Amino acid sequence: MRHLLSPLDFTLEEVENMLRLAQDIIKKPDKYSHICDGKKLATLFYEPSTRTRLSFEAAMLNLGGKTLGFHSADSSSATKGESVADTIRVISCYADICAMRHPKEGAPLVASNYSSIPVINAGDGGHNHPTQTFTDLLTILELKGRLDNMTVGLCGDLKFGRTVHSLINAMKRYPNVKFVLISPEELKIPQYLRDELISENHNFKEVYSLDEVMGELDILYMTRVQKERFFNEEEYIRLKNSFILDLKKLSKAKEDMYILHPLPRVNEISVEVDNDPRAAYFKQVQNGVYVRMALILILLGLDKTIEY
Repeated sequence: MRHLLSPLDFTLEEVENMLRLAQDIIKKPDKYSHICDGKKLATLFYEPSTRTRLSFEAAMLNLGGKTLGFHSADSSSATKGESVADTIRVISCYADICAMRHPKEGAPLVASNYSSIPVINAGDGGHNHPTQTFTDLLTILELKGRLDNMTVGLCGDLKFGRTVHSLINAMKRYPNVKFVLISPEELKIPQYLRDELISENHNFKEVYSLDEVMGELDILYMTRVQKERFFNEEEYIRLKNSFILDLKKLSKAKEDMYILHPLPRVNEISVEVDNDPRAAYFKQVQNGVYVRMALILILLGLDKTIEY
């Protein structure tokens, strides 16, 4: 049995294999429509979620399986003081695989230590969001045809954004990837991640203006300034509009530069950008279903029964 807690839990070869499987699912969805007949996915979401939870559920339904679970801590026995360890022991009696989102870093790791079914980390605090990262990789691969030799800009909340941390960790394994980190001083990447980039001799720079680097980018990864990650509401209000992408800024970008966003969007991407052919964030949402379908098959060992 295997769990997925970090995007680095998969080797590069395993990631490439998963992406190939996801691409086959895109091309031949009917081929996979009954492969999980009789299987159940539990979604244990201690935090609210639209895309991730529904994407997991859609993925399992597309594979012919069923879903069960809860959508917030308030609707679970956590309100009675039940521990994550006990919850996963119980869920292991009901389901074949589970996806867990939790506000505390490391909660899915704790669950994996007590689980008798595969555990997928669907986001733990500001730490990791591996299935979003795999979604991002599939989207970049589909749009650019490669995952190496490119400049990736990450803009907005780089301090608390778990999707940013996961994507940097995943893409730094590919050759000749340069990171341009665009954020206000207060929302720069955590020091541990900066230290890793420096110690591993990765090419990156930190800037405070989206305008000055727009023309360099092959991918622009926008993120929202997350109110729930702030302890001080005044600080949130001051910074939330710091970086907004509009058509004026986008006019400086390459014709084949693509915009990604893990969503939800607040106002960091103007709605006028949605109709630009470089806006790829809704395609990214769709790709999330295919990646999670592939991941479910791999963790259940069902990929071995398929030629792709």
